[in-house]
Amino acid sequence: MLRKEIEENYPFISLIQYGGKEYVGIVVNQDQHITTILDYSILKNLADKKYFLELGETWWMESNRMIPITIFLRSDIECLRYCLKNMNSKDVNIVLGPTVNLGNLHLKRIKRKSIQMVRKPKKS
Repeated sequence: MLRKEIEENYPFISLIQYGGKEYVGIVVNQDQHITTILDYSILKNLADKKYFLELGETWWMESNRMIPITIFLRSDIECLRYCLKNMNSKDVNIVLGPTVNLGNLHLKRIKRKSIQMVRKPKKS
């Protein structure tokens, strides 16, 4: 029931298993070497937890979700930097929620060429 509530009300929250423990938070970046998460359980007080959820919702609704929350809301998230946690990606198991990978941003775009056909005038 808790899992369903998280999926419906907080789609930006991820559940991660690492080193025999579970972590709940927002994945900042996950590449082949390091996974970085803003860990919800480290937050000090209720005001920080509420602010964390507000920032997460803002990021989820107003961004394209490919840019990490720490870049999209850079100045707003500064006060929550103390809950950043880095993990070895090969030992991380994403159980639930979205992940962000900065490496996916530089994918090549296909350029379309416009070709216009013109008839040659008839020679008389």
